[in-house]
Amino acid sequence: MTLRVLVADDSRTVRHALARLLEADPRFMVVGQAADGVEALSLAKALRPDVVTMDVRMPNLDGLEATAAIMASTP
Repeated sequence: MTLRVLVADDSRTVRHALARLLEADPRFMVVGQAADGVEALSLAKALRPDVVTMDVRMPNLDGLEATAAIMASTP
């Protein structure tokens, strides 16, 4: 089984490094990357990933608020 992952982090470097690390393992498929909580919420609704990695400190909507919003709308 392949887990579909959405990576959310405001650092482009961290986002890309984490995506590369995950994609090196055949059990994971990165389906999207978000630069802030607002984008993470939008992509979670559109892509319906199995797992979301979330940075806590991000602009516009922090990771804790984004996680709460994702779990309320598309758990």
